[in-house]
Amino acid sequence: MKYRELGNTAIDVSTLCLGTMTWGEQNTESEAFEQLDYALDTGINFIDTAELYSIPPNGNTYGSTETIIGNWIKQRNNRDQFILASKIAGPGEGWVDHIREGKTTFNKQHITTALNNSLKRLNTDYIDLYQLHWPERKTNFFGELGYVAEADSFTSIRETLEALNEHVVAGKIRHIGLSNETPWGVMSFINTAIELNLPKIVSVQNPYSLLNRSYEIGLAEISYREGCGLLAYSPLGFGTLSGKYLNQQPANARITLWPDYSRYTNQQAVAATEKYVALAREHDLDPAQMALAYVNTRPFLTSNIIGATNMTQLKSNIDSINLHLADEVVEGIEKIHTEHPNPSP
Repeated sequence: MKYRELGNTAIDVSTLCLGTMTWGEQNTESEAFEQLDYALDTGINFIDTAELYSIPPNGNTYGSTETIIGNWIKQRNNRDQFILASKIAGPGEGWVDHIREGKTTFNKQHITTALNNSLKRLNTDYIDLYQLHWPERKTNFFGELGYVAEADSFTSIRETLEALNEHVVAGKIRHIGLSNETPWGVMSFINTAIELNLPKIVSVQNPYSLLNRSYEIGLAEISYREGCGLLAYSPLGFGTLSGKYLNQQPANARITLWPDYSRYTNQQAVAATEKYVALAREHDLDPAQMALAYVNTRPFLTSNIIGATNMTQLKSNIDSINLHLADEVVEGIEKIHTEHPNPSP
């Protein structure tokens, strides 16, 4: 395994991070335990979860993933062996009404409630990296392009940072991060923290894959200059970059079960995926490993969040850490990207 520093924290996290959002929906607790044990054995020391999980979100499985991880921690008694990240959900009336009636704000009350509940489910006294899962503001995230200015109100960044700082001081949070954020949001949190001597964010968890390299446009330089590297999620585009969805719908696969997750299956995304898969096979590479290996090389990356619903997938994904992409493969990737830039925003 390879490791990179989490921000400027002196904490080294594995370049591959174990994602967990299928646990409690597509994966049972025993399957999750097997994944966790194997990941740690291979050197992965970074686990990412959220109060929202498992996915797709609903009231029946809300918090189930954290509960599974907490049960594993209690059984293994190994909390000091890994870095744990979780998230507070943002607002979302109509689709996360089971979480604070869909009206979450990042104020002291909601942060405190969400954090304490996560700590209880996780069977731990502290979370190493606590993230805001998506902005409270009305902005473009979760695949939405083109910010449309409209009147809105949201908790001030100062108030949010002050609330988080109370829990940092209390030892319940070690560091903070953002997720699904824009360049304006990231720099506003950074500048406010510097101005008021409050905790500075150490990471940004946003989508990044061969199908979505929009992070490079404004956020990559911020990651490099401000010490808040990318935690890349959906590096396989919901599994589409493995090629398994091309001209077929595998039983029990995520997009088969929940076709509304169409972010990576539009016409342009499929066209790009076909070319990436063909490129991998031309060079005798596994398409999923090629896609992951490319993400692993990015200089603004801190960790690449991989997830799997079975051990065969997990082992293959972890093996991507040892794959070196030849120059002609990288050149082929860049050529396809030029022809199909960011088809899955």
